[in-house]
Amino acid sequence: MPAKPAFSAPWHDRAGRVSGLKLATFLFALAPGIWLAAAYGFDALGPKPITALIHSTGEWAVRFLLLSLAVTPLRRIANYPKLILVRRMLGLTVLAYGIVHLGLYIVDQNFILSKVVSEIVSRFYLTIGFVALLGLAVLGITSTDGMIRRLGKAWPRLHKSVYVIAVLGLFHYFLQAKIDVSAPVYWTGLFLLLMGWREMQRFRLPMNAITLLGLAIAASLVTALVEAAWYGFKSGVPASAVLGANLEFYDGLRPAWWVLISGIALPLLNLMRPAMSGGGKGRPVSHQSGREAVQAR
Repeated sequence: MPAKPAFSAPWHDRAGRVSGLKLATFLFALAPGIWLAAAYGFDALGPKPITALIHSTGEWAVRFLLLSLAVTPLRRIANYPKLILVRRMLGLTVLAYGIVHLGLYIVDQNFILSKVVSEIVSRFYLTIGFVALLGLAVLGITSTDGMIRRLGKAWPRLHKSVYVIAVLGLFHYFLQAKIDVSAPVYWTGLFLLLMGWREMQRFRLPMNAITLLGLAIAASLVTALVEAAWYGFKSGVPASAVLGANLEFYDGLRPAWWVLISGIALPLLNLMRPAMSGGGKGRPVSHQSGREAVQAR
């Protein structure tokens, strides 16, 4: 048997062949960074380009984190087990954007590391963001095949800390957003949707179009409550006024509605499951490798 190459391109499968899914994911992971670099080069980021880059890279880290958490629900609902092949790449993409996010903050502080450390220690939103980044670094370091073998049964327990990391990252996002928290509310709503699916799995609730639609509705309602609670706590705005704003569409849809629209994708995927599985009954595929199975959190 030929020796396995020391280096394998991220778009190759374990047999060394080009994987269309992994290649598309790799290009998708690079696209925001390339776009931001080009925008910076063409001076298209406004009067404070470094600040814009800090915010944008942080937002993309959150987006890719939520996307990585969506892999397991999507692959099971759509009966597309190959999605597990890109989970590690998405996780490392989160770490990459998080590191760039911190690096840009250091640049913004003129590379004065003592000031960076002081700010992280004294500002709560920076502290929790840094803790989340440290957690991502630990997960990234332990994501190799070798570390999975060494850690054994401890590996899945360690990597379930991604849920806590996601909560910290979203809280950091809320705090730095200050006035308009529509974006962090929306991504928090998607997190609630994905965690709700995991709770349904945990309690072995039936997974069909009706229950998944119910999950989407429940997640959107909780999202509206989260938004109302946040504005009430931070700004003293009555919760009834914020909740009422969700029924007024002249100024666009509130985050809760976008969560509902996004969540409707789950029952639609469930209905399309037979077609996506080649006309069969959508029976889950069980022949996972050990590495793939241990990654399926």
